[in-house]
Amino acid sequence: MKRKSTTMKNAKNILMVLLITISAGLVKAQDGEGLFKSKCNTCHALGKNSTGPNLKGVKQKWEDAGEGEMLYEWVKNPQTLIASGNSQQALAIKEYSPTDMTPQAVSNEEIDAILSFVDSWEPAAETATKTGDGATSPEVTYVPNYDRNLTMFYFLSILLIIQVIGIFVLGGLLTSIVKLELNKKRNGSDVVKMIAVVVGMFSLIAMSNTASALSFMQPGDAGEEALPWLLVEDSDIFFMILVNIFALGILLYMRRSFMEMLRTIRPEMVVQRSLRRKKTVNKVLTDAVPIEEEHTILMHHEYDGIRELDNNLPPWWLWGFYFTIGFAIVYIFNYHILKTSDLQIEAYNKDMKKADIEVAAYLEKMAMNVDENTATLLTETKDLSAGKAIFEANCVSCHLANGSGEIGPNLTDKYWVYGYDIKDVFKTVKNGTSKGMPEHNSKLNPVQIQQVSSYVLSLPEAAGKAPDGEIIRE
Repeated sequence: MKRKSTTMKNAKNILMVLLITISAGLVKAQDGEGLFKSKCNTCHALGKNSTGPNLKGVKQKWEDAGEGEMLYEWVKNPQTLIASGNSQQALAIKEYSPTDMTPQAVSNEEIDAILSFVDSWEPAAETATKTGDGATSPEVTYVPNYDRNLTMFYFLSILLIIQVIGIFVLGGLLTSIVKLELNKKRNGSDVVKMIAVVVGMFSLIAMSNTASALSFMQPGDAGEEALPWLLVEDSDIFFMILVNIFALGILLYMRRSFMEMLRTIRPEMVVQRSLRRKKTVNKVLTDAVPIEEEHTILMHHEYDGIRELDNNLPPWWLWGFYFTIGFAIVYIFNYHILKTSDLQIEAYNKDMKKADIEVAAYLEKMAMNVDENTATLLTETKDLSAGKAIFEANCVSCHLANGSGEIGPNLTDKYWVYGYDIKDVFKTVKNGTSKGMPEHNSKLNPVQIQQVSSYVLSLPEAAGKAPDGEIIRE
């Protein structure tokens, strides 16, 4: 029993050691990114050279040169290693930049974690295309409005069916007239047959072309987009419009031919039809009594031989009057009683709120277009607070928290190397300089660069590093 207990205890110890080792590895991998951002991000960029050289593969380079252990000494105390002259890698890095590397208070394990993170880092996949002066904009893909197109397709299809029915009805009437009145003359029936054949061929071609261009959705094909069962492209809609126009032309032409043939064969029928139509139009527009029947509406009073007719009001005017009454009732209930719709002042206020939101979005979008030629000095508290946070995250390692300078120059005195105007400071922060100032265009957006530049110009004067550059007075 004692041996078994000892075995179990040893197994537990081994398992504990393995867990500690695995946990240490995970912590090491997770801490690498945070350590890089807090200690190296100011001078080193991921995947490329900056103020400092690209760190990817740097550990392997030192090991290949036989100076793997000296790499830790270089990070912790670079000036001492350079002064000793024992490291060729340190001397080579010294020649890379005139700016001295800042000693870092880190352990060997933290250095390994940083370099492991840098070696495993990969750039994100490109999701935008370059436009203009390096700005990015997403690729635009045009997608038809399939729901609207399907509704239009239904409407055009119904309209085409109605026109085709009208064409065949007129064709049948023409055929009947030819058979009855022209005694089945060959030429007349041939004309009708030719029209019917043309219409039939045209309908078949239109249906086949349209059907071949459409896409039918099977169950499960639509995915999350909730597409309709039939995908109608814009080109299909244009084709259907052309088909309807062509069918309408055929229908009007056949109607004209039918009326001309009817006038030739049955002129009295045409006259009667014209009279009936005239009476119908007169009834709808004026409701006037014919002259021969005016005695039925004569009023009884007479003045100087003039008698008055008691005509009805024109129907179009009367129905328009009734419409205004109905419209007034609907208007009162809609705007004043039920308040379904907004009155003018309420609609105006909503439109103004919507416009304010759109203006704010536009101004925010346009703010990203600022550059060294259009930058302006920001003085609002929120902008300066944002600039201070950016300064503390990116600039204090070289310029200190109060801007008095250490590796970099004093930012609070009147001496400036590249100019003190907001446009000059914006350009310096954005592009960096040849004397060791890193570029921040890849880290900050234009608004952030403008905010931190404005914050730098708002710093009060503080004693610090000796003056560098020339004094500039307003």
